[in-house]
Amino acid sequence: MFNWKRLFSGSRQVIGVDVGSDSLKLAEVLDTPQGPFLNKFAQVSLPRGVIVNGELAEPSMFAEKLALLSSSCGCQRRPAVAALSGNSVMVKKVNFNQMEEGELRELLRDEGSKYLPFEDFSEVYLDFQVLRGSDVNPNQMEVLIVAAKKDLVDGYASAFLEAGHGLVIMDVDSYALETMYEENYEFAEEDVVALINIGASTTSINVVKGGMSIFTRAFSLGGNIMTEGIQRSRGGTFEEAERMKIAGHFKADPEEDSIVDNLVIYAEPILQEIEGSIDYVKFQTREFVKEAIISGGSANIQGLDKAIADRLNIEATIVNPFKKIHYNSKFISPETIGKIGPAAAVGIGLALRRVGDR
Repeated sequence: MFNWKRLFSGSRQVIGVDVGSDSLKLAEVLDTPQGPFLNKFAQVSLPRGVIVNGELAEPSMFAEKLALLSSSCGCQRRPAVAALSGNSVMVKKVNFNQMEEGELRELLRDEGSKYLPFEDFSEVYLDFQVLRGSDVNPNQMEVLIVAAKKDLVDGYASAFLEAGHGLVIMDVDSYALETMYEENYEFAEEDVVALINIGASTTSINVVKGGMSIFTRAFSLGGNIMTEGIQRSRGGTFEEAERMKIAGHFKADPEEDSIVDNLVIYAEPILQEIEGSIDYVKFQTREFVKEAIISGGSANIQGLDKAIADRLNIEATIVNPFKKIHYNSKFISPETIGKIGPAAAVGIGLALRRVGDR
């Protein structure tokens, strides 16, 4: 949603790069008379420790992997859009008196510490978007404020440049999902849907009403916590436990036959956080979420969608980012497209962005 620092200009076409703690996913979406068209998609694994808590711990290794990925797609030198997630980015909605954009920017520069917990705003990139007028006071407006530390954003920008890509937009992963959702799904103004992205180490939740965000949250739990649970109960290496998780070839209790029931044991910390977030939305906004759409690399874990549906007592489905987006069958097979949807959702949302967007 936000242009933090423009390092490249003059090109409309971008690639979306979804940066996860264990992988990079690249998507290229082209504009056609028939609508958006997924031309390329690829992903590459990242060694553990390259990204820690959303920060680049090994930028050179990151750049090497990104360069390899873009080369495999024929997307070298293409300007890129990426996203921050989790605790690496602060997002807050605030009501202000009606004012011009320049006046609001100056106010946030001078009084930003009133709204976000940063002591020195000279060390922070900050952007905002006016969402709408206040429902309570017609003389006010609702504003979404986003901020992240400059050294974090600049670190990613430098690594992208080292890999041969100008980083033109730094988005937020939950809002990239919102972009993907708006492009693919039909919804009414009163529809309230939870977009839940479960990655390896972070889960983000964006509750949207009529396509507009009313609540966002991220927490540092993801598929890895399930892998670690399997590893503790079954022994072996993390990699072996990860393979068992993906294949569904494990049981938490040898007496149990249900893979879904056993999975709930390992996913319980994530389910508790998701349930608490949805309860908070209900309490604070008096809105009732009618559906959860699940994405991320962990979304395809067998039975996780049912576990979320049962916990929230609502419909829960795996995301389909190709409802209205066609794909290039020369590079992507129908078998592949059926498998990559959850992992590709954020990257496609990023690739739908264009230089100059807000």
